[in-house]
Amino acid sequence: MRLQPLVIAAALVVAALAAQPLAQEGVKESDRIKDAIIVLDEVMSAGDSAVPRNILEAAEAIAVFPSLVKAGFVVGGSRGHGIISVRDTKSGAWSSPAFLTITGGSIGFQIGAQAIDLVLVVQNRRGLEQLLKNQFKIGASASVAAGPVGRDAQASTDIQLRAQILSYSRTRGLFAGVSLAGSTIRQDRDANERFYGIAYRTGSITLERLGGSPEPSPEWRAALAKHAGGLP
Repeated sequence: MRLQPLVIAAALVVAALAAQPLAQEGVKESDRIKDAIIVLDEVMSAGDSAVPRNILEAAEAIAVFPSLVKAGFVVGGSRGHGIISVRDTKSGAWSSPAFLTITGGSIGFQIGAQAIDLVLVVQNRRGLEQLLKNQFKIGASASVAAGPVGRDAQASTDIQLRAQILSYSRTRGLFAGVSLAGSTIRQDRDANERFYGIAYRTGSITLERLGGSPEPSPEWRAALAKHAGGLP
């Protein structure tokens, strides 16, 4: 009987996460791109808490998940939507964005709820290949580490230097025990279809450069060029 309150609390968390996609289905993909631009601009203007520019300038790809929702009481979970663009290795030009989803859960003493702006910086080709798969599990498919912050990356640890993907998060709200370990990133082909008219795979948009450049893709690519170098 003593477990009943915990079971009820866990059920409420699961219900809240399940309702999240329904609340976001009407949000236009263009709004997701605009939100990602805002997140990137704000993260890079954070001074000593910003992502080091030299980290972004060496990035193979950058993914942004605005307002990833995490909630929990003993049983925690997360759900969010984001975009990713890849830098062309020859020209340095950034691709138009492909759409992604992230879901995950964890067990632990977690109380509260928060919205997280998540930025993933892909450091090498191996990390990119893993992230472009139909399903990518953080911490299992590739090495992911919290990235260094500040004006340069001189204080990078060995773990950060060896990681295939660096993660940066900005949180709002109360939460104890924040972790993305075990979360899964998937292609959002439904969103790709709504935005481009065809349910492209992530690699088709970011590597093969299919789908053109619908608005506000040029604005997103310009933001990437501004903060990470390369061509929009």
